Amino acid sequence: MKRPLFFIFSILILSSCVPQKKMLFLKDAKKQNETLSQNYINERSVDYRLQPGDNLYIRALNIADEKSAIALNGDAGTRNTTLSNDASIYLSSYTIDENGCIEMPLVGTIEVKNMTVDEAKNKLQTAINKYITQAMLIVKLANFNLTVLGEVNKPGMYKVYQSEINLFEAIAMAGNTTNFAKNDQVKIVRQTENGSEIVIVDLGKADILSSPYYFLKPNDIVYVEPMKIKQWGFTTFPYSTVISVAALGVTLFSLLKK
Repeated sequence: MKRPLFFIFSILILSSCVPQKKMLFLKDAKKQNETLSQNYINERSVDYRLQPGDNLYIRALNIADEKSAIALNGDAGTRNTTLSNDASIYLSSYTIDENGCIEMPLVGTIEVKNMTVDEAKNKLQTAINKYITQAMLIVKLANFNLTVLGEVNKPGMYKVYQSEINLFEAIAMAGNTTNFAKNDQVKIVRQTENGSEIVIVDLGKADILSSPYYFLKPNDIVYVEPMKIKQWGFTTFPYSTVISVAALGVTLFSLLKK
């Protein structure tokens, strides 16, 4: 009686275990004298091109003419404003229209589609210099959104308030992957001019550090697939209950046998 039960318990426990190698990141990085021996080259700059629907946060500083400052910046030009939520950021930014243009006071309509943020800033600065002297522009992308789904501890959509973020930082922001994540089957969905692109990356391989998908772009979606073991229901299997009942059965069997 005890041997079959022991065999069943062993099968259940072993089936619920996930090999450690499936949970490791960068597991194939070689070591030499306890020091990583490889260098992985990647482009840190995110060459994101502005598209219709994007929001640009634009503010002009060092303007001697108060009326010009109010015209360009609105109320923010005469008082300090704390952008504490998405609505504030949206209302204080310029939305790129379907034609790829933004419309600013004094300078009128300016096309910025397919430009980087720096290129758009330079173009706006040149346009404003024709009307206002000593005006320094601050231009930032206001809607850097990331979505992380699947086998992570805190899935959801995240706001990124920095110019760049890599794949591991995004996963850390989502609470890391779970024990049932297929780290070798992480999908990145990226918007392109022709539609959506899906790329599969392996977090276990060190060459991900040199991948053009290591640094994420605005509106990327990161999806971490679950292992098949989770689909079989092992994550919700009531191990403690089954073991307790079986242990009770063994105890009763032993007492009755005596």
